Amino acid sequence: MSAPAYISFEQSLAGFDNIAAAVPPISKEELNARIAKLQGLMRDGGVKAVFLDTSTSLTYFTAMTLGASERMHGAIIPSRGAPIYVSPAFEEPKTQTLITIPGEIAVWEEHEDPALLVADLICSLAADGDILAFDPATPFAFSSPITTHLGDRLTVTGAKDLIAQCRQIKSANEIAIIQAAMTASLRVHKAVWEGLYEGVKTTEVTDFIAAAHAKLGMKHIFAAAQFGEATAYPHGVPYAQTLKAGDMVLIDLGAHIHRYCSDITRTYVFGEPTERQREIWSLEQKAHCAAFDAAKIGIACEEVDFAARKVLTDAGYGPDYQVPGLPHRTGHGLGMDMHEDPYIVRGNKTPLAPGMVFSDEPMLALYGECGVRLEDIIYMTEEGPAFFTQPSSSLERPFD
Repeated sequence: MSAPAYISFEQSLAGFDNIAAAVPPISKEELNARIAKLQGLMRDGGVKAVFLDTSTSLTYFTAMTLGASERMHGAIIPSRGAPIYVSPAFEEPKTQTLITIPGEIAVWEEHEDPALLVADLICSLAADGDILAFDPATPFAFSSPITTHLGDRLTVTGAKDLIAQCRQIKSANEIAIIQAAMTASLRVHKAVWEGLYEGVKTTEVTDFIAAAHAKLGMKHIFAAAQFGEATAYPHGVPYAQTLKAGDMVLIDLGAHIHRYCSDITRTYVFGEPTERQREIWSLEQKAHCAAFDAAKIGIACEEVDFAARKVLTDAGYGPDYQVPGLPHRTGHGLGMDMHEDPYIVRGNKTPLAPGMVFSDEPMLALYGECGVRLEDIIYMTEEGPAFFTQPSSSLERPFD
């Protein structure tokens, strides 16, 4: 294997510029269209209001980003009309500055019960429906007292399906932001590959990834670096490793621009691969390709998982989630959350549709030996699947 031209982490960082500032955020017009779509689905289902907690769904529909705390803070989306923001009274000035989509602010003082405020407010709305649907991210500590105060005035349910019908179909603007994030994170990946040296620690690699994302103007989310036997475990091991010649290397990382995530994994060998390493890597590549080839408009999400898993079971691994083999689902949706709908897993019969975005990562794990995961993100076009990033063409050339 020909080694990459060595470029130190410090040299790579010096060459990175802020690219995120040039990427336009989601427009106010698109936010309004999202709320209108949600409200149409609500009216079809008899839902009077959706309560959005301090989650990415609040950001998705209103552009407001709030930190979770013990105080109730969020928004109510009625089936008709403008959003109503719920805020502690002392936070009202800050909440005002965060509003992009106009709406009134309902405030509560420290000694008052915000759950009673929300319940009475929703019941008094001049909006269609007799159901309150909770954002699935709403803590039980908030949803339970609201439900109690509603009594028999409204039925309570979850808003997961309503929200997923909006969020899992990405617009052209969302695709463009994700593309920018993925392209930037792939640059970081290549810089890791070019900067590895015998004796480097996994903690040094993850520190570099965080610094590189920051230099690119991105919000760093996570970085995983695994060497040797530790690559066998999907979510790594709780101790640092030191790189040596012949080690399998697995790097997984993610960051976001305007809350839209990147997520890419590459696996390769530091030094000359053994025949065993080549065999395992090539089999993982076949499973990765099989998932992509199976992703057709209209087929169920689970069919993509079946296709990737069959490559590995036909080679004698598994079956099902048994190790050595593929111990987890083949993929997950990606957008404002690193993991969101649609999930590429057995039992998910959601048909693939244009605008869906999800990972292709059927890891081959051999506990006690090593593992290989190749993760690229697919987006569905009218014609079929496309990758945001060019997959690794070979073990020797992970970054063509």
